[in-house]
Formats: sequence, structure tokens, C-alpha cells
Amino acid sequence: MKKYFVALVAVMALYACSSGEKDLKYRGLSMALPFQTFCDSLAGRGYAIDSAKTDSAFTRVVMARTGDHYRLMLAQQNGQLQALQENYTLSTNDSTRRFWQQLRDGFEKELDAWPNMPKHGDDHKIAKFETDGGFITITLENTYKPTLSVLYERK
Repeated sequence: MKKYFVALVAVMALYACSSGEKDLKYRGLSMALPFQTFCDSLAGRGYAIDSAKTDSAFTRVVMARTGDHYRLMLAQQNGQLQALQENYTLSTNDSTRRFWQQLRDGFEKELDAWPNMPKHGDDHKIAKFETDGGFITITLENTYKPTLSVLYERK
């Protein structure tokens, strides 16, 4: 009887672990956290809200940290974080190309997955990774002013 009970507990534990929804993480922080908790966690890491670029309803919040070459834009709906985007400020087309490739290679290694590449030119590249919890999209647009962004979207 004791063996059956232990086996039943083991099966239930295995089911609980395997059926749990995997969430998307942003630099180790779960994006399944409530929006305010997520913002507070970022504030604890040194980010501050840029009130000039944040809307009054706090649907979109922009955060920045001194020393970083990007700003974060967070979008929420009903108190849940829906998407987060890093917008990089780099000065030359060559630096954005190199950094885009570094980001792509880093995500490829971290996620152990190949990205979907809907655009793959010299000056416009998109790499989209799918994870259990959402999507990560790296976008490069080298026009008159180079732009590079990384978008994290929850499923």
C-alpha cells in the first residue's frame, strides 16, 4: 500500500511539473508577474519611469537606466504585462549590424532554437524566436537613423 501511495505522489508531482505553463522571462524576471510587481522589480534593478514618454493611463510605460544604451517600453492590459520592447540607441549602421548579430546568436544559444527570418537583408533584418511562453523578435532597420529593437511578447 505504501508503495502505491509513493508511486501516486510521484505521478502527481510529475504531472504538476510538466503541465505547468512556462512563462517568458526578461533577463531572469518572469513576464507573468503582475504589471506593478514587474515594474517594481525593474525599479529595484535601477530603472526609472520616464514620465515624459509614458502615457497617463499607464498602459504604456517607458523606463530607462543610466549607462544602458536602450529604453524599455512596457505595454500592459488589465494589470498584466503583455509586451516589453528594448529600443537601442546606436549611432552607426555597422554597430547595429554587429550588435544585431550578437543578440541573435545569444538568443539562439540561450533558447537552443533557430529563428524564423522573415527579412534577412543587409539593412533590414528580423529574427523571430518562439518559446513556450511567447515570442522574442529582434528587428534591425538601417536607414538614415539606425534602429534596433528587441520585442518580448507573451502568448
